[in-house]
Amino acid sequence: MTAQSSSSSYGSGSIEDIKGKAKQSFDAAADRVQEAASEARDQVEDFAGNIKGQIDRSVRDQPLTTLLTAAAIGFVVGAIWKS
Repeated sequence: MTAQSSSSSYGSGSIEDIKGKAKQSFDAAADRVQEAASEARDQVEDFAGNIKGQIDRSVRDQPLTTLLTAAAIGFVVGAIWKS
């Protein structure tokens, strides 16, 4: 069986066509993943900025309450870590 008869039995596309289509598909998928990762990074940065702003405001407005809350959270995390 020759290379020509072998490729014609698999359809009209040659190996190069198949490789090209596979590369296009891979590149498109990689672009979608990169866009999704970039969007996720932006959302995390926004969330972190919001949390930082809330903590700063809490420390400024209610320092004692913030300190007690942090101590309680530390105690709970320590108790969970120990068990």
